[in-house]
Amino acid sequence: MIHKPVLVKEVLEYLAPKPGENMIDATVGQAGHTLLILEKTGPDGEILGIDLDQKQIENSRVRTERDRERVILVHDSYANVKEIVEREHFKPVNGMLMDLGYSSWQIENSNKGFSFSKDEPLDMRYNLENPVTARKIVNEYPEAEIKKILDEYGEEIFAGKIAKKIIEERKFAPIESTFQLKSLIEEVVPKKLQHGRIHCATKSFQALRIAVNGELDTLEKALPDALSVLEPGGRLVVISFHSLEDRIVKDFFKEAEKEKSIKILTKKPVTASEEELMANPRARSAKLRAIIKNGKVEVRK
Repeated sequence: MIHKPVLVKEVLEYLAPKPGENMIDATVGQAGHTLLILEKTGPDGEILGIDLDQKQIENSRVRTERDRERVILVHDSYANVKEIVEREHFKPVNGMLMDLGYSSWQIENSNKGFSFSKDEPLDMRYNLENPVTARKIVNEYPEAEIKKILDEYGEEIFAGKIAKKIIEERKFAPIESTFQLKSLIEEVVPKKLQHGRIHCATKSFQALRIAVNGELDTLEKALPDALSVLEPGGRLVVISFHSLEDRIVKDFFKEAEKEKSIKILTKKPVTASEEELMANPRARSAKLRAIIKNGKVEVRK
């Protein structure tokens, strides 16, 4: 399955890529946004694509083959963007995109248990060198820690009951698969609340994915470094998919604007149009925020 990038029109509007400019796609995935940005920055603008998932780097390499002279792909975390830019001598940086969602490919083809729509091992790692898996958390972490993860990262109101059930179940046998965990959660959540707008296991799976990959810590580290590598007049666009991420982005942008280092371009988060939601329901929770870095800007001739 080819991943369908979200908020394409809005990304191009706020990132405003121009011919000859250098851009960073900090979570390149399957290069959906990258390919569109390359069209705008041709013939000689370059893109630095970063992804923590080695398989996604390979996917991007295939999809950007036609423009391989203008694309640098790096298997790393975008938390290390400052070091990556220095190492790759990738300057100037005129704009950066952070799309914090995981891709359709990871759900459908990675076999890592990101979704409970298929029965897969409880892994959820973007980076296979990471020693923490979802299986490790549910089978080895103490009840209080599991409750904290589900509560803080998933905002799950039944976090305590789910954590308790996990501890009870793992006494008999390890919890190995997505279907096992989904079934366990369904036993805990009252039947009348199981089939609302989202499935009752969605928040717990989200929380485990965030915990496994340290996603919120990564975002908090990356934002100031992203700002530091941008040229004056450079733009940063961030797409988040749940309230915890969006809050971090919003608070960072507000603080940076107070310090007069940026100008916020989106007073409220930009969301998908009705037309896009019809074509791509996954965009329903996407929120885009954008800023421009202050400072003297050279006028392009």
